[in-house]
Amino acid sequence: MNERKLIEACKNNDASAQKLLYETFARKMMSVCLRYADNREMAEDFLQEGFIKVFSSIRSYSYEGSFEGWMRRVFVNTALESLRKNDLLRNGVDLDSLDPQQEADYSAVDKISADELMELIAQLPPGFRTVFNMFAVEGYSHKEIAHALNITESTSRSQYTRAKKLLQKWINELN
Repeated sequence: MNERKLIEACKNNDASAQKLLYETFARKMMSVCLRYADNREMAEDFLQEGFIKVFSSIRSYSYEGSFEGWMRRVFVNTALESLRKNDLLRNGVDLDSLDPQQEADYSAVDKISADELMELIAQLPPGFRTVFNMFAVEGYSHKEIAHALNITESTSRSQYTRAKKLLQKWINELN
């Protein structure tokens, strides 16, 4: 079944089409959820809630742009809603432990694998991790992040910069 027919069937509440959609996209959407969650259990909750939202709002998908991109936004927004609801975006880190004068050593990033980098990103405090993922991974602008998280653009920029510095510190400690 092609994607358009699959979407149409899901719009008509066809359970077998919904199952196929889930099987087709669950792995990719789980990787999105894992980037925002503190642990696998939280990511699984985001995944379940995200699919509920996809199926309940799929009628609003107008075939403009990529369906996978539309779904990704649903999952990111689901994770953000949960993080906001549970006030997890306010958790920070002792900023005195970061050296504000430290210049980024991008060669250190070349010395670790993508999986190691993803593990480090997952260890960031929720606010830093969320902004970092939205900006560096998902491609949101600081203006969009500010709107989505109900923060200022300067706070978004600051959280992103602090996330990069903390990641840099951890990477340097690994090498």
